[in-house]
Amino acid sequence: MNRRLLKNIFAAWLLVGTLGLLIFPCSTKAQIYTFVDEKGVMHFSNVPTDSRYKLIRSKRLSRKKYSKLAPGQCSLHIEKAARRYGVDPCLVKAVIKMESNFNCRAVSKKGAQGLMQLMPGTARDMRVANPFDPKDNIFGGTRYLRMMLDLFQGDVKLALAAYNAGPERVKALGRIPPFPETMNYVDKVLYHYQKYKITSPDV
Repeated sequence: MNRRLLKNIFAAWLLVGTLGLLIFPCSTKAQIYTFVDEKGVMHFSNVPTDSRYKLIRSKRLSRKKYSKLAPGQCSLHIEKAARRYGVDPCLVKAVIKMESNFNCRAVSKKGAQGLMQLMPGTARDMRVANPFDPKDNIFGGTRYLRMMLDLFQGDVKLALAAYNAGPERVKALGRIPPFPETMNYVDKVLYHYQKYKITSPDV
């Protein structure tokens, strides 16, 4: 191993701590990947898109560092997004509750981001410029939820299952996939949905 590569690796370890705090200050589990290209340049990412990326650190961060919003702080964005895309605002609120518990900086193990936990590809498709911005994320997530409702002819249960497990799996089965995670997800979102309809029907 040559001295230049050793220096790069040492520099990476010094930078990782800073990157983990600056880039992922509010995720429950910050994961940073890196690789050195043929020119000796080091690359970093939290969502590896190249097979050369290797996980170099996985650190659980304090829940106290979450940027958690009170439900009421999202209300205006939820109301506007729901009106634009024709979705019940209480349903949007229930999805946010289940996906991130109103943590606008949440990042899942799979790389889903923000309040409505949009995967990077979905965020791009929904034209979300910044998935950690509450307004952008809510509008993108609500638009995607509207697409799932349209795809499954307004069947809320199937739309929620598709939001969680992906539309292709739901279409292939024609029902909620028999995955404990997805079945639990649908049940809990519906629970919160009904609760919000009773306690805050106008969001």
